[in-house]
Amino acid sequence: MNRSTPSKAAQSAQSAQSAKTLPPGAVPWLHDLCRCIARWLYRPACRVRIRGLERVPRTGPVVLVANHSSLIEPQLIFGMLPRRSVFLVKQELFVGAVGWFLHRIGQVPVRRGVPDRSALLTVTRLLRDGGLVGVFPEGTRGSGDVVEAQQGAAWLVRASGAVVLPVAVRGTLRPPGSRWRLRPVVDVFVGEPFGLDVAAGRAGLAQATERIRATLAALVHAVDSARDPHAARHGDR
Repeated sequence: MNRSTPSKAAQSAQSAQSAKTLPPGAVPWLHDLCRCIARWLYRPACRVRIRGLERVPRTGPVVLVANHSSLIEPQLIFGMLPRRSVFLVKQELFVGAVGWFLHRIGQVPVRRGVPDRSALLTVTRLLRDGGLVGVFPEGTRGSGDVVEAQQGAAWLVRASGAVVLPVAVRGTLRPPGSRWRLRPVVDVFVGEPFGLDVAAGRAGLAQATERIRATLAALVHAVDSARDPHAARHGDR
């Protein structure tokens, strides 16, 4: 027998451990299929450039934080990641067939604007089992400049000991006054993962949240500068 080939028992154990990184009710094979679809979904319409993918930790708990300016960013990141991921998705989307589908691929509904302890506890359990959880700290779609951030990501890091992985996405928004673009360039840039000590109390959360916000905002600005230095100075995207 070839000793380099994992036994069926080992493969089964690995599969069971991997399934723990998805919430109850998720269908692992459907999750993986949708990752593959998302990886190529926007390729015909956009020129997607992905950099820094090698920085994504392949194992262990990770809180991924990304900027948010359109519905495209979550799908791009979900598809490009080399491992399973669970995102906190606004609760309003969890209705009807769409809600059923989001549950089955392992996404978690979260109430916006209020501390949603139920959602945070659900993904904390996944992180403690070595999962990757995606959070958009701005809380809602906007310019994607990360001027403000909510405290959920810092709370998850404190509760699980996960590392933080910043990801910046640019090019999904049309420039002001533009109606249509022919295959626009969309950049996805993965920053360096970093550990974060979150002190106890509200002050500790606030301090850690500001570090997450500042790190992500700096990464977004770096991507803007690389895309078009003139546009970065004048706030165009």
